[in-house]
Amino acid sequence: MRIAIISDIHANLTAFRAVLDHAKDGGAIDGLWCLGDIVGYGPHPNECIAELRSYDNKTVAGNHDLAACGKMGTEDFNEAAASAAQWTEGQLSDDARSYLENLPMTVEEGDFTFVHGSLRWPEWEYLLSGEQAQAQFELQKTPISLVGHTHLPAVCLEDEAGPPTLRPAADGERLELGDGRWIINPGGAGQPRDGDPRASYAVYDSGDASITFSRVDYDISATQKSMEEAGLSQWLIERLAYGR
Repeated sequence: MRIAIISDIHANLTAFRAVLDHAKDGGAIDGLWCLGDIVGYGPHPNECIAELRSYDNKTVAGNHDLAACGKMGTEDFNEAAASAAQWTEGQLSDDARSYLENLPMTVEEGDFTFVHGSLRWPEWEYLLSGEQAQAQFELQKTPISLVGHTHLPAVCLEDEAGPPTLRPAADGERLELGDGRWIINPGGAGQPRDGDPRASYAVYDSGDASITFSRVDYDISATQKSMEEAGLSQWLIERLAYGR
């Protein structure tokens, strides 16, 4: 069984479809696990929700999903993010809004726990440090937790000898999961922030208990054009080209 692990699509339909096509090049995709922020920032919220729902999926809510459907305020968002959330809220179909409203904050699926930010603050904490990783492990009831929100592909293996180390995950890197306890972030599919503008995602293969990270080129200019036509922030448009 091959499962695509995707986070932070951010209504970037071109990037999302490029990721799905790339995943299928390696074999059939039997399902999709989404770690939140399907919408926000980008120009195609309804289309990305529909694309996601066309797959057998397990999905948790992100902060932008909650803001777009009115379950979270935007007081703590920066100006561009708040404006995009408000624009997104006005674009959502009734069906898409209902879908976002009913997303869970966490999901447990076999050996995996899914959450957007962290287990101690699911919708908002950016899991970036060893200290935060240790707090995650203390709350983690399954061998592996999958997180998003940072838009940075990363892995952390619990170390009983000392504090855990959260490190970047490279394009093409393959993890053999074994008996260890892990925190894994597939990176941002629709808006990377590690200086690499290519879409980021991972694939879980249950046959050999592995997770492989990938980066995918997509037509950034097409997404930027759609954002311009929607009147979205110029800063959000420009940052796609720089992966920041």
